[in-house]
Amino acid sequence: MKALLSIKPEFIEKIFSGEKQVEFRKSCFKEDVQTVVVYATMPVGKIVGEFEIETILSDSPEELWEQTKAVAGISFAFFNEYFSGREVAYGIKIKRVRRYKKALNPYLEEPDFVAPQSFRYIRGENEQLVLT
Repeated sequence: MKALLSIKPEFIEKIFSGEKQVEFRKSCFKEDVQTVVVYATMPVGKIVGEFEIETILSDSPEELWEQTKAVAGISFAFFNEYFSGREVAYGIKIKRVRRYKKALNPYLEEPDFVAPQSFRYIRGENEQLVLT
């Protein structure tokens, strides 16, 4: 199964360059997701690529940082602020990335498209929509 994740453009560049090998989340999938389709938040507003999931880590923020800081692609200060007040933090370890040759404008492809706040599952015919 695939999931569509909203990610800020500056982090997407770090993911595609290999600098950021973990995508951090306050909540994570309840279903078995193997591939993440990447939606670049505004001002880009397009689906720009995808990545395969190696594994999903779940731990206290302190422990997760210790496990991932070498490949986090973000500062400790940003990480700490993002997970402030949280007991559990998630890290999606990125296995293989693929940037699409042509970014997909989901607003043209799917008239009622709403960018997910965090993520949404992609099922059925919608799964084919992002296989460009």
